[in-house]
Amino acid sequence: MVDKPKMREVPVRDAIGMMLPHDMTQILPGEFKGRLFKKGHVVREEDIEALLSIGKEHIYALEMPDGFIHEEEAGLRIARAVAGDGLILTEPYEGKVSMKAARMGLAKINEQAVHALNALDGIALSTIYGDQVVQEGDAVAATRIIPLIMEESRIVRLEQLAREFDGPIIQVKPFLKKRVGVVTTGGEVFSGRIADKFGPAVRAKVEALGSEVVGQRFAPDDKEAIEREINAFLEEGVDLVLATGGMSVDPDDRTPGAIAGVGAQVVRYGTPMLPGSMLLVAYKGDTPILGLPGAVMHEKFTSFDVFLPRILAGERIEESDMTRLGYGGLRKC
Repeated sequence: MVDKPKMREVPVRDAIGMMLPHDMTQILPGEFKGRLFKKGHVVREEDIEALLSIGKEHIYALEMPDGFIHEEEAGLRIARAVAGDGLILTEPYEGKVSMKAARMGLAKINEQAVHALNALDGIALSTIYGDQVVQEGDAVAATRIIPLIMEESRIVRLEQLAREFDGPIIQVKPFLKKRVGVVTTGGEVFSGRIADKFGPAVRAKVEALGSEVVGQRFAPDDKEAIEREINAFLEEGVDLVLATGGMSVDPDDRTPGAIAGVGAQVVRYGTPMLPGSMLLVAYKGDTPILGLPGAVMHEKFTSFDVFLPRILAGERIEESDMTRLGYGGLRKC
């Protein structure tokens, strides 16, 4: 690695083929002020008049040793090595290349790969946490090299290492438009003694991610009644069933038993995240059925908000996904 590449002053007419070590700014009073040439630009014959027009009779030129590349080329090559679908790469700016979401979706990041690439000397690859919902234009990752120039062989090694990992290292998965059925349980809501608050809260979360609540059914605290309403949605062919209410340990809470009673395979009942510890995730065939804890009604972010985006992106939730939520899973005191 060369920490201090050499620069020398040369007449601008002799600078063809040489690299600019810094941005060149053009100022047109009352009209324009901005970058005429960016750092790393290789001077061409047609650039000479433009450089002379901004008063550059002489410039500093970067002497690039054989086998080395500039930080901007290196940053682009790193970004291309790690970026998958759903990302847009920005132009290098001061050596940094950003990767931004091309659409709303779920950020998927191979943490092991990020650590492995950052273990290479002189590499900086920074990302957001994976499995986050991102909006179009949100920054997902950025990269650069630490020195101004670097041996090209080191970037080649990084590109080879990146290919050793399965699938893209960074991507934004699109949300699928799914049909969702909501079963609201509880005698107090079924009888009309209190207004339903689950339905509006769940509908807002589902619609915000591009899916649709196609219906809401109500059932008292009766296992067979809840089973009937869940089965009705399954027979309609919905993509996801959300059962709200009746998820605690009270004797009147029948929802977990009803979900198991329709023949669903329960992945896990309970997760160490707070709020939302009483979440249940199950599958009837390929159709997910979730039992939602009461916190979903009144808390902005619960365990449901962790798994709903993943389900709507087409992922299947495993037991390990639920048990590992304890670390960092405390969302309020």
